[in-house]
Amino acid sequence: METLLSLDERRRAALNSFESLRADQKSIGKSVSRASGDERQALLDRAKELAAQVKAAETEAAALASELDALLLSVPNIVEEGAPAGGEDDYVVLEEVGEKPVFDFEPRDHVELGELLGAIDTERGAKVSGARFFFLKGVGARLQLGLLNMAIQQAVEAGFTPMITPVLVKPEAMAGTGFLGAHASEIYRLEADDLYLVGTSEVPLAAYHSDEILDRASLPLRYAGWSSCFRREAGSYGKDTRGIIRVHQFDKVEMFSYCRPEDAHEEHLRLLAWEKEMLEKVEVPYRVIDVAGGDLGTSAARKYDCEAWVPTQGRYRELTSTSNCTDFQARRLKVRFRDENGRPQHVATLNGTLATTRWIVAILENHQQADGSVVVPKALRPYVGLDVLEPLSR
Repeated sequence: METLLSLDERRRAALNSFESLRADQKSIGKSVSRASGDERQALLDRAKELAAQVKAAETEAAALASELDALLLSVPNIVEEGAPAGGEDDYVVLEEVGEKPVFDFEPRDHVELGELLGAIDTERGAKVSGARFFFLKGVGARLQLGLLNMAIQQAVEAGFTPMITPVLVKPEAMAGTGFLGAHASEIYRLEADDLYLVGTSEVPLAAYHSDEILDRASLPLRYAGWSSCFRREAGSYGKDTRGIIRVHQFDKVEMFSYCRPEDAHEEHLRLLAWEKEMLEKVEVPYRVIDVAGGDLGTSAARKYDCEAWVPTQGRYRELTSTSNCTDFQARRLKVRFRDENGRPQHVATLNGTLATTRWIVAILENHQQADGSVVVPKALRPYVGLDVLEPLSR
C-alpha cells in the first residue's frame, strides 16, 4: 500500500509540473507576438526551453500513470466481513449433503468407466492435442450435452437469459475482470491478434455491459453463459494428470448477475442455492465450503465452493464456485446505474458455476454399477435420452 500511495503522489506531482510548465509555455507564446528585438529572441529561447521541459514532464507523468495502473491491477478486492481468515486450507465447511455411496465391489475411477462406456478418450486426446486434452464421444458427449442443457433449462426457469458467449476477448475485458494479475499465467494469449482465450464465460459476460449505464429498474440482470473454457494449468505439473479433472479445455454453463451493491450479499446466496439445486438433480453427495480470504483470488470479496465426493479418490473435489465481486469488476469495466437521486453508481457483479465437464467425473463414479454400467440420475434422463449407460462390450 505504501508503494501504491508513493507512486500516486509522484504521478500527481509530475502531472502538476506538466500543467504548470504548459501554462507558462502558453503565456510566453502569447507574449512573443507582442515583443520585438532582444526581448522577442529571449522569449523564443525560453519558449524552446519550456517546450523541452513540457515534453519531459508529460513523458514522466504518462510513465508514472502507466506504472500506477499496472500496480492497481494487482490490488485485490476487499474481503467481505465474515469470510474465514487464512489461506487455501483454512476454508470452513458449511454443510454436507447426501450419503456417500457404499459399494460391494471395487469401484472404478472415471477414466476406466469412460473407457468401458466408450465415453472418454484421453489417449487420442493427447495424441491430437497433447497432455490434458481429451475426446468425449458417444454417451460421454450425450452426458455432457444433457448436463449443460439441463443447467440452461434450470437457469431459464429461474429468470436468466441464456447466452452463447465469445471465447476470445480483448485485453481490457480480461484485465477488467481481474484475471491479468495473479492469474495471468493461467491464460492463453493469441499474441498476433492481441486476444485472450477465456477460462470462464464470466469474462465476456462481465464486459457485455462495459461503458454502459444500466436501467436501475432492470436490476438484477441475470445471464447464463454457455462456452468452452481454456486454461493453461500453469504450475499444476504432476497434479491430476489422469482423467478430466484438471484439463486445458472444457465446457461450462456460468451464471452471471449485475445487481445493486446493497443486494449483492443476498444475490450471492441465491446463486449458491441454484448451484445446490443442480447438484441435487445429479444425485451426488457434496459439501459447501466458505473459502478463506487468502484464497479468494483478485476479484472476489466472498466465495463459496460446492465440492462433490469422488469415491475412488476418497475426497471431495470442487464442482462449482460462486463469487461476490461487489463493484470491483464494474469499476474497471465502467458498468453503472443511476440511483434514486439520478447519480451514477457502480453495480455489483456476481458469478456462479451451474455445470461443467468435470461433473461427469462425479456422476460416473457415484452412480456406477458392478458390471461397469452407470445409472443416469433421474432428472438428467430426459436430457441424455438414456436411463443407463452400458459398457460397449455388452
